[in-house]
Amino acid sequence: LKGILHRDLKLGNFFINESMELKVGDFGLAARLEPPDQRKKTICGTPNYLAPEVLYRQGHGPESDIWSLGCVMYTLLCGTPPFETSDLKETYRCIKQVKYTLPAGLSSAAKNLLMGILKRTPAERLTLDQILEHEFFTKGYTPDKLPPSSCVMVPDLHPPNPAKSLFTKVAKSLFGKNKSKTKKSPTEEKDDISKLVTGLVKTSICRQLSYKTVDGNEVAPVTNAVTANSSPVDTLTEEASGKSISRSIRGSLVSSSDAFEDCMTASGVMETALAVLKDCLSSMPAVEGNPSSLAKPEHFVWVSKWVDYSNKYGFGYQLSNRSIGVLFNSGTHMVLPTHRRHVHYNLTNSRHFVFPTSAVPEQLQGQMSILQYFATYMEKNLMKGGDLPCHEEGSQAPLLLLQWVKTEHALLMLFSNGTLQVNFYNDHTKIILCKPQDAYLLTYINRDRNSQTFLLSTLAQTGCNSEMYHRLKYTVKLLQQKAES
Repeated sequence: LKGILHRDLKLGNFFINESMELKVGDFGLAARLEPPDQRKKTICGTPNYLAPEVLYRQGHGPESDIWSLGCVMYTLLCGTPPFETSDLKETYRCIKQVKYTLPAGLSSAAKNLLMGILKRTPAERLTLDQILEHEFFTKGYTPDKLPPSSCVMVPDLHPPNPAKSLFTKVAKSLFGKNKSKTKKSPTEEKDDISKLVTGLVKTSICRQLSYKTVDGNEVAPVTNAVTANSSPVDTLTEEASGKSISRSIRGSLVSSSDAFEDCMTASGVMETALAVLKDCLSSMPAVEGNPSSLAKPEHFVWVSKWVDYSNKYGFGYQLSNRSIGVLFNSGTHMVLPTHRRHVHYNLTNSRHFVFPTSAVPEQLQGQMSILQYFATYMEKNLMKGGDLPCHEEGSQAPLLLLQWVKTEHALLMLFSNGTLQVNFYNDHTKIILCKPQDAYLLTYINRDRNSQTFLLSTLAQTGCNSEMYHRLKYTVKLLQQKAES
């Protein structure tokens, strides 16, 4: 009705307030409805709820949101999403083929409604009006409102008895209420409901996880998240790469004056990267292609998967060596190395503790649970963001994520060894700047997840194609604005 596409409808984006009213939230991926020939072809949303036309890059329409509502309904009725499998590619295959099963226990009305919504062709799906007029909603008893107790126990769904209701009203008017029971004040009752609802929200962190992209880059709801109807990065031009980067979200590791000797600060990484990239761009000639990629570049570590849950817990990521890290909202940092035998915990970038995984202190058990959940979730649900080889980590201390910054177009990550990585949302391209030995390396991962690694000094002399150049220029502009702020 308002010409807005949500593009990420799922159970985790429906919220119940204290009055038991259902609200739709998290419009971080929302976009305005455009004519079919002008719709963005971006694959975004949560995999189990994506419509076939989205996977085929035909764009989002109102019918795509209706498909997602069908998946929500199926999940509520059956307990799991209709196309859920243990493998993301298999899930996409099932969605494209509309391959799902209807449990025998479902009513015929429920089956008929689901089949009317989950149609391969968007035009054949039921409209919202047709859904509301379906016998699933019009036949039988539907209560006007549910009590707060429904959050923790099965509600009474029997139709009200008019005679019993009338008798109750007459009894109350004649004899009054039971005086032995003290009535709670509205404030006290509201507080009890708040505790009930809040407790339920905190029982699971998996319900609000959502994808910004489907290549291992994930974004959960953030209070001031930018909308997804901004210009896609795959059409980034000279003008776009140079304009102001205004709105952003960030997270930082707690600072310390006595940092490790070989552990850089976020500002130090930012200043160094800005200097070397500006120097490279200033001398770079204008050319159409890239130089030859290094055949065997020196080993470096990069972020292959990430999940932003900073509205509640923090920012999680998986490195190319399969170690998992979380930079919590408190500024503390926890890493689970590849071998999973120990966990590394940093109060600041100088106070470093190591515990056996089986003997984590009680006060850190909550953070450990979040770390382990992120590890399992990213391993099972997110795809690796590039074709770079994986290398097992050595005996050195794990990398620390010093700071992350999200803008409309990209995610910037700064690490304790001086590595900088920028992930561009809409086309999955990535820039990685690192210095594993004596020379700076710059790696570019294109939209097909194919990588090329160059000596930064070589790029300064030979130049690069426009696609890579504009992303480098955007990175410099981003670093400049963050350094100034």
